[in-house]
Parts: sequence; C-alpha cells; structure tokens
Amino acid sequence: MKKDAVRIKDIAAKANVSVGTVDRVLHNRGRVSEEVRQKVLSMMQELEYEPNMIARTLGANRTYRFAVVQPDHTLDPYWQAPWNGIEKAARELKQYGVTITVHSYSLTQVDSFLKQMEAATLSQPDGVLVAPLFYRESLAFFERWHQQGIPYVLFNTYIAEMQSLSYVGQDSYQSGFLAGKLVHLGQTQPGTFLIAHIAEDIANSVHITQKERGFRDYFAQLADAPDQPAPDRHKSPYNIVSIDLPHPTEPSFARQLNRLLDEEQTQLKGIFVSTSKAYEIAPYLQAYHREDIRLVGYDLLEKNIHFLNEGIIDFLINQNPRKQGHRGIFALADLLIFKKEVPALKYLPLDIITKENLQYYIDK
Repeated sequence: MKKDAVRIKDIAAKANVSVGTVDRVLHNRGRVSEEVRQKVLSMMQELEYEPNMIARTLGANRTYRFAVVQPDHTLDPYWQAPWNGIEKAARELKQYGVTITVHSYSLTQVDSFLKQMEAATLSQPDGVLVAPLFYRESLAFFERWHQQGIPYVLFNTYIAEMQSLSYVGQDSYQSGFLAGKLVHLGQTQPGTFLIAHIAEDIANSVHITQKERGFRDYFAQLADAPDQPAPDRHKSPYNIVSIDLPHPTEPSFARQLNRLLDEEQTQLKGIFVSTSKAYEIAPYLQAYHREDIRLVGYDLLEKNIHFLNEGIIDFLINQNPRKQGHRGIFALADLLIFKKEVPALKYLPLDIITKENLQYYIDK
C-alpha cells in the first residue's frame, strides 16, 4: 500500500478499532486506553502514514507569525541570498497560515541590532529566525525568548551555550580548517599565510573567531605530524598572521594592503578572507601582479565570481546562505505546524568552488 494512499479507515481496519478511535489518537483528544493508543501508533508507523497537513492546518484555522532578524540585504550583498531563501519559504508556507516579518539591521551599528531584536520580541511571534552577529547583545534576548516560550533558530552564527531550537549553517571551525588546507594546497615552501578580517568586530563575532581557530589548527597539525623530524616537531615553518582591516572605503585599508603586497614581501604565500569580501582583496593582488599568492574566501557573490573566473581568487567556500534562510524558517514550521522533531544542528555542506565547477553552483 502506497503511503500517500493510506487513509484513517485503513489504519482502523489494520488495528481492528473504529475510525473514531484512530481520529482521537491522531489528534490527541478524547479517552483512549494506552494499549489501544500504542496499537494505533504502531499501525501508523507500519503503514508509513503521513497526515494531510494542509487539511489539518486549514481545518484548525490557525495562523503562525514568524519574525526574522538579519542584516540589511541592501547594505551588504551577501544577505540577499538568505533573504531570497526566507521569501521562498514564506511563499511555500503561506497555505499553512504562516506570515513572516523581517527585521533588518545594520551590520556596523549595534544600536540597530538592538532596536530590531526588541521590535521582533515585542511583536510576540510564534517563532524567531535570527543571525546573531552581535554575540554579547544577543544573549539577553535569547533568555527572554526562552522565558516566554518562543522557539528560535540561529543561522550563520552558532552560539553553542544557548538553548536555541536549532542552528542552520556551516560548521565555522571546520570551514576555517578547510580554508587552511586550500590555501596551503600545492605550497612546498615555508612562508606567511594571512587571515584577513574586513570590517569585523572580532571579539564579538563567534563565527569569525571559530574560522580563525580552525585555520590556525590546520597549520598547527602540520607541525605535529609524526613524519616531521623530532627537532622540528611543534616548530611550524608557516607563519600565520591575522590582520583586522577597516572598511574598504577608509584610506588605511589601501595603505595596509599596499604595505603587505610590496614587492619586498616575498614570503606571503596565501590569504584567507574570513567573510564574503575576498573581492575587496583581489584587485590589489591583480594590481601587484601577485597571482602567485593563493586567495581563498567565501560565497558566490557577483564580484567574487568575477575574480574567480579571472584566476585571482583560487577557491571559494560556498556557505549556502539561501538554504540557511529557507531551512531556518522550515525548522520553525516543522516544530510548530508539522509537529516534527527538529535537529539541534543542521550543518550544511562545505562546497569548494573553483572556476572549473562554478557553473554547477550558480543559481539560475
């Protein structure tokens, strides 16, 4: 029997009970003995019964209000993709009575973040999807939501110590470790590898610090490899340097990069950009004719794609931001509407993008 053809009457016949009994078990109402309830549930599982959720939701005449707190996609192109994923989820869930309100904040203004988090809280939503890029300022709101019984899903940034319903996104540590491997790939000589943070509040950005830790640990484990000569063990030939660059519009951004890429700085072997802004570094490598420096960054932004095709960016790690937004909303729907178990962690793949396989990842 096909599971999409299974009806309540089929379960009733299989369990040797009435249709009314199955209905009471299915909707958890009325009086049913535990023995009969377990028997009905067993038959449901055996027949792989999936209730018609549209009919149930429409019959209940219930509405669900979800709030989303994410950076303003008009100010940073990276956030357009999760916005698109959220809009797609909104269209798909509209028939279930779901409405979604997005509260957009500025990446550079903590007051903007606080204002939008407060607005989302005061709207008394049934659930919240949030990209908590301001770590410290997020904690008090998480506690309030927990006390109010509001489930919330994190995306982009995982904060392990909080009681979120779920996290959807990449494993930041592993993506940093992978970036280390990519930037080192094919490098046979010792030298300097740079971690470039562009306009980031590192101390307040958990996902960025996790990426850097993973990157550094990749090179640390090379030094600890058992095939290393004993005198050299724990003494890495690789110099890992972290640099906090200002916003690219500030004059000091160009000054710092020009100094780093001066012709005398021959030991620089690779640069890892910890965000989606590798395209801000690429023009400097191009201007200095330093295509020998391996450049690794994140995400399929239009400018990143341009420099990937030009051979200036060597690798991009795709963070699947559209899927983060889409699946984040569906995590709330799975809990509240479909009554499904929601995994605490939903890690997305670490896709390695080169100009050779780019065409298979571009969203048409």
